[in-house]
Amino acid sequence: MSKQELIYFEILKKGVVKTLQKSHSVSSDIQNWKGQEILYLQDDLADKVNGRISEKWFYIHIKSNSGKLPRIDMLNILSEYAGYQNWNDLKNTFPQSTKKTIASGKAKLILVFLVVAIFSGLYLGSTLLHKNNVYKFCFVDADLKTPIKNSPIWIIWMIDNESSIVSKCDSTGCFQFTTQKEKIKFIVRSPYYKPDTITRIVYNKNIREEQIQLKTNDYALMIHMFSKSKVKNWRKRRSQLNLMIADNARIYQVYKDGKTGMELYNKKDFINKLTMPLKSLKRIEVIETIYSGNKISILRFTQNKE
Repeated sequence: MSKQELIYFEILKKGVVKTLQKSHSVSSDIQNWKGQEILYLQDDLADKVNGRISEKWFYIHIKSNSGKLPRIDMLNILSEYAGYQNWNDLKNTFPQSTKKTIASGKAKLILVFLVVAIFSGLYLGSTLLHKNNVYKFCFVDADLKTPIKNSPIWIIWMIDNESSIVSKCDSTGCFQFTTQKEKIKFIVRSPYYKPDTITRIVYNKNIREEQIQLKTNDYALMIHMFSKSKVKNWRKRRSQLNLMIADNARIYQVYKDGKTGMELYNKKDFINKLTMPLKSLKRIEVIETIYSGNKISILRFTQNKE
């Protein structure tokens, strides 16, 4: 990738940020996007330009700075999303940048490094005056009162004046963290359990380990079980699915190959997929469900071989 192409690609990424910020509150630095921000972008791309990207693609081409441009078809999709006709239209919109532009960018980068170094020194000096405290949270099934081990649990940290940070619990359904703050806030997400927002006053607290109960996401669990079991009464199953899913639901199949991106289903097609007696039906693993009232309005899933 030439320096000029790199500059154009940076302009494109800023355009993508501005477009997504019209409908979602996300960081102005696309390099900081993780988890929920990437999901917002996937949704908005599908809605506005019928475009699809995978999380893996985002990390390779947006976050890693691999030095290689994405395929031209993806550049065209992102350019259209950012308000241009295509990639060539974006490049024609901006004149050739001179060496002064690059030099100016380097000068700004040096200034940023100096500011970061100064504040890092001040921060390290202040942290030496305080003791870090280690806390541990473990999650259990609210009905069975047993540790949640077979469903991944994601922790989305809500940090003041910063974009959220995503971490994952270990195989025992627990996570621990070190903090000097008096108050923490995080969102718990798991495919087969309902999301919950946890707020705790933790600093200098005597109890350093806590169990948190999560309620099962019954509809997501039923969809997973339907995809694994043989259909004996398909009319009853179709009726159950019809009650669970909103008429205007958006249902996305996410592919793990990092190339295909996503496929969009409507309610009817998805119900057909789960009730047709096809040998090719694979196990469905729910990634995320979002509800409107008591019905599923957004569903993301992937398929695994039996």
